[in-house]
Amino acid sequence: MKQKFQINGITCGGCVARVKMTLEKHPKIEKAEIFLAPKGATIITMKEVLSIAELQKQLSKLIGYTITELKQ
Repeated sequence: MKQKFQINGITCGGCVARVKMTLEKHPKIEKAEIFLAPKGATIITMKEVLSIAELQKQLSKLIGYTITELKQ
């Protein structure tokens, strides 16, 4: 299942790499695609639906990033 999100705090390719690696360490996340244009646009493929709180908890291993869901 794919869902669209916005990750605030993404400023460069290094941010993309760190956030992608951190999200993909979660056992229920198969793939995270993060874009610089538009900045922070993200598509996450999950094995089962995760709440924003669960995603933010995973992302909180890094400092300075917040995630919000984009309505389909």
